[in-house]
Amino acid sequence: MTIVALRHGLAVLGVTGAFAGDFSGQAHAQTMPPRIELQAYEATVPQRLVAQREREYVAPEARQGVAVDERHFYAVVNSLIAKYERATGERLGYWSSPRGGLIRHINSCLSDQGKLWCANSNFPETPMASSVEVIDSRTMSHVASHSLGLTEEGSLTFFDRLGEGWMAGFAHYDGEGGHTFKPARFSGIALYDGLWRRTGGYALPATVLERMAPHAASGGAFGPDGLLYLMGHDLPELYVLAKPSMGPVLIHVATIEMDVAGQAFSWDKTDRATRRIFAINRPTGSVRVFSIPEVILSDRDARPFF
Repeated sequence: MTIVALRHGLAVLGVTGAFAGDFSGQAHAQTMPPRIELQAYEATVPQRLVAQREREYVAPEARQGVAVDERHFYAVVNSLIAKYERATGERLGYWSSPRGGLIRHINSCLSDQGKLWCANSNFPETPMASSVEVIDSRTMSHVASHSLGLTEEGSLTFFDRLGEGWMAGFAHYDGEGGHTFKPARFSGIALYDGLWRRTGGYALPATVLERMAPHAASGGAFGPDGLLYLMGHDLPELYVLAKPSMGPVLIHVATIEMDVAGQAFSWDKTDRATRRIFAINRPTGSVRVFSIPEVILSDRDARPFF
């Protein structure tokens, strides 16, 4: 080791001999890994199918939705639910609440275990508030109420059982009954446990939201195939959605043409083999019964809910 220079009174040492090679060798070059090429996502092209009408009933209360059990169907309009016999179409009774009272807007009902479980909201008032109202379908009397209160998810329009809990649809609107800071595209699906505590949810695909705008899904229920079926406010179409294998957005797998003007509907769960739906047609004040074609899942990322 030798002194090679003086800088500012300090000795700068030069390294000679055997150690010099440790610092003068070539730098170790890192080989660049090949670029990972990502494939572009190819969205599922929804199947186009057609439902076949089987029967039609006259039911002037059929303005919001319809529920169905083994022997009866129930036509819904805001604060009135009318009970009809399926065999004859005869009206057997009804339940009602005073106009403009505590019950403002029953949008849909689910028939389950001898009761009608109904989605109620304060539409078109804001801020949005919702409740679940329960009617004894034998006596047509109100037996229970569960308030969800103010709901950031939107206005409750439908729900169905999912395991031990619930799947529920919430609506936002462009215009009347909506918030300017949350337009119709904020409408979605929420999942709850048996005590109505939120456990998850899904966004709706743009292909469905665009068809339902400026409103949202007015009806929704699981089919016997475990897929989610939705209907908007006006168009004569039924949208079939699958659970994604990953991510928060449902997969639009089919659109079924159905000759009704939107709103809430009900699967006939007493005879699953026939794939039958009861739906309403507001312009004619009627309930129409349809046979629904089978939907084939061809997208590997599309799954049934059960």
